[in-house]
Amino acid sequence: MWILAVILVVALMIPVAAILVDSPLGRSIARRLESQGEGGGASLRQLERRIEALEGELEDLNRSLAGAREEIQFVQHLLEDPHKKKKPS
Repeated sequence: MWILAVILVVALMIPVAAILVDSPLGRSIARRLESQGEGGGASLRQLERRIEALEGELEDLNRSLAGAREEIQFVQHLLEDPHKKKKPS
């Protein structure tokens, strides 16, 4: 009787296991296991290069933003000066 119960449980677990493996959770676990098996050092170096590239782009954007701020201040001063000169006259 126990043998029949074990066979029934195993037979019912096969479709359940297939559904879990094909789910997003199963896929993420498989990706994580693959990355550990291949050696995470390569992906770590790739991430470091990507971070360095993003930091460089961020510095360029900060410089561009600083230049735009200076230009806006210059234009504001140009627009404000005629009004200040007219009032005292």
